Amino acid sequence: MRIPRFYQPGDLQPGHTFPLSDEVVQHVVRALRMRVGDVLELFNGDGHNYRACLTQVEKRRAHVMIESVSITAVESPLLVHIGQSVSRGERMDYAVQKATETGMAELTPLLSERCEVKLDAQRQAKRQQHWQQVVVSACEQSGRAVVPVINGFQSLDDWCAGVDAELKFVLHHHSAAPLGAYETPQSVALLIGPEGGLTEAEVERAMGHGFQPLALGPRVMRTETAPVAAQAVMHYLWGDLG
Repeated sequence: MRIPRFYQPGDLQPGHTFPLSDEVVQHVVRALRMRVGDVLELFNGDGHNYRACLTQVEKRRAHVMIESVSITAVESPLLVHIGQSVSRGERMDYAVQKATETGMAELTPLLSERCEVKLDAQRQAKRQQHWQQVVVSACEQSGRAVVPVINGFQSLDDWCAGVDAELKFVLHHHSAAPLGAYETPQSVALLIGPEGGLTEAEVERAMGHGFQPLALGPRVMRTETAPVAAQAVMHYLWGDLG
């Protein structure tokens, strides 16, 4: 049986006993009904997995002791920073979740010309926090021990001008060259348009900042599907898939 795995922020050290966060207690006590002596795995984002044993279980709290620590080997050598135009509802959640599972390192939500989502600063902050929790849940499921970062909202132009990566791609119907023609990079920036697509002017401005047009094939993909498909190909060619 698979050992339950949870994100537990803070310093984790073998031999230390401490209370679990409220979020983890919800799963451990109420959902899984775990008992004293049961084993679970924790991670805090530092790239390590921590094997822990429950030492105290009550209705609304639980304590564990860290028994051992191990380094996880599930992080790709390829760092992918996704600039994702914000989409509505569950589409953005799907993109964030699956991009995490397929190995992204960082994601910045972008406001582009055809973006239909209009949020004030307070709601933007709430969405950013929500998507960061989606990332954490995806890490718990996929075995990742390094938690990708969800940055604050940016305009498409600001992100294109400031993002730093060895190769930069904008998904477009025309590719300058197939991915296999490029030398293996250590980092990639990937620009994804909204549901209505990027305008030609936006693509031109991105190319002015060093982005190469990239087509993944003859079929048109949804905005939430595109980053997953693109990452799968890139991690197959230059990362750790396959």
